[in-house]
Amino acid sequence: AFGGSMSAMTDPYFFMLVMHQLGRDYVVWDTRGEIEFLKPGRGVLTAEFEVSRERAEEIRERAHGGAKVLEWFETVITDRDGDVVARVRRQVYIREKQRVTTARS
Repeated sequence: AFGGSMSAMTDPYFFMLVMHQLGRDYVVWDTRGEIEFLKPGRGVLTAEFEVSRERAEEIRERAHGGAKVLEWFETVITDRDGDVVARVRRQVYIREKQRVTTARS
């Protein structure tokens, strides 16, 4: 698999998982990605993504009042045999929306 394709397959998931748990009162963007290629990615490749409810709540607390939060998330890409072909880190930007912060003040 082309390295750009492996990076792209991880692009939307962490920010979407965070956005889904925090709701519409937060701005959530994928801001940065890093990938470390460990071996050629051949055949079917998979990755798993998880943002626990506890971690989402901790992010919500840190972003309260409009504070900017930059949070790193990690996953691995594996081949059909379960061998790790790449390690991926994605940084997500989170901030409570201005209208929410103003309304709570």
